Amino acid sequence: MTDSTIPTARLGDGGPEVGVQGLGCMGMSFAYGPTDADASRATLERALELGVTLYDTADAYGAGENERFLAPFVKAHRDEVVIATKFALSIPPDDPTKRIIRNDEPYIRQAVEASLRRLDVDVIDLYYMHRRDVNVPIEETVAVMADLVREGKVKHLGLSEVTGGELRAAQAVHPIAAVQSEWSLFSRDIEAGVVPAARELGAALVAYSPLGRGFLTGSFADAEQDLTAGDFRRQQPRFTGDNAAANAALLAPVRTVAEAHGATPGQIALAWAQQRAQVHGLPVIPIPGTRKPTRVEENTGATRIVLTQDELSLLEPIAGKVAGDRYADMTFTSAGRE
Repeated sequence: MTDSTIPTARLGDGGPEVGVQGLGCMGMSFAYGPTDADASRATLERALELGVTLYDTADAYGAGENERFLAPFVKAHRDEVVIATKFALSIPPDDPTKRIIRNDEPYIRQAVEASLRRLDVDVIDLYYMHRRDVNVPIEETVAVMADLVREGKVKHLGLSEVTGGELRAAQAVHPIAAVQSEWSLFSRDIEAGVVPAARELGAALVAYSPLGRGFLTGSFADAEQDLTAGDFRRQQPRFTGDNAAANAALLAPVRTVAEAHGATPGQIALAWAQQRAQVHGLPVIPIPGTRKPTRVEENTGATRIVLTQDELSLLEPIAGKVAGDRYADMTFTSAGRE
């Protein structure tokens, strides 16, 4: 391993070994305004050069477009990458702007076959339940997912935005390699129940939006003013109006720590997320999203930053002061059910 290559960690007991930082690929096709396919392809290649091996997508990202976009890259590097995708957010044919949560067997089987085709792979390395349908017992959903493993369509199972209790119920049916939830300096609700359950059961925690969807980097201060009309972040309460102004003021200690390390605020946010592994005693794999090779270089550089206890203490109060929820409707998150 060269100095520029990130270290590795294992996704759960018996799961695959991956770089300690993954890459969230959603924004390459969906949600964050105008895209640049050439820059995104270069970003995928640069990430792999730096030791990033976990690539995260979902069937709902651009109605399958993100999976199709990733397919040539995955095919070219099949033995080097771990491809993670998800099911559960069904798109009604009469309204492509809506999402319906489905965890039933007919839908799961339809979804996995479609993802296999779009990704052009024989097997999905890590298959997540994207969101929880509370009308379907989680044991039933995981039993279907376990069948997919036995059938050779999926290697490892993951769950996204589940509670600690839901994770325990799922683990009783089949080993869960990874739990994916939002975790950052701005979003720490999972530390109460989800993280202890994951540690107890031997599951890794894959942290999405570790950069607060870019807000922690200072790349925007108010979503309504700074981002394009189609940008998903304009719908999130903490990034608009008075909430955005209050939350921007919380970044001062992040900048202070960044200056001490000669780093960027984003690198400090990622270093904080990486160090949750030592704080909580479980594997933690942040998956920041980007469409720029230079940003991947910056992000992976954060794996070499170690924050002192004094610095961690300075950052500790931030999450408790954040104004606004992370989604307009929190019922679809673990926090909405804990």
